[in-house]
Amino acid sequence: MLPLTQALPGALVELLRDTPLSPGKVTFAWRAAVGPALERVTSARLEGRALVVEAESAQWAREVSRSAGVILTRVKTLLGTDAVGTIQVQVRKP
Repeated sequence: MLPLTQALPGALVELLRDTPLSPGKVTFAWRAAVGPALERVTSARLEGRALVVEAESAQWAREVSRSAGVILTRVKTLLGTDAVGTIQVQVRKP
């Protein structure tokens, strides 16, 4: 099965990039970049050009950190290369 970011037609990616940044757009891009399983144990928000990811546990935070390069590429594909510069991962506070 192809990741959603590879299966989306180029026109949809372009349309998404041209819409204003919003929390919903960031959430959509996050889910598309990481898939539903990882999205269930994380949340992401944009602060400036940093994508701040909160994970449910230290283990999930490590998994996101390990895959940050791939995830960042996918998110940039959907949001535009200028929208996101880095990923910051932290454990969600109880």
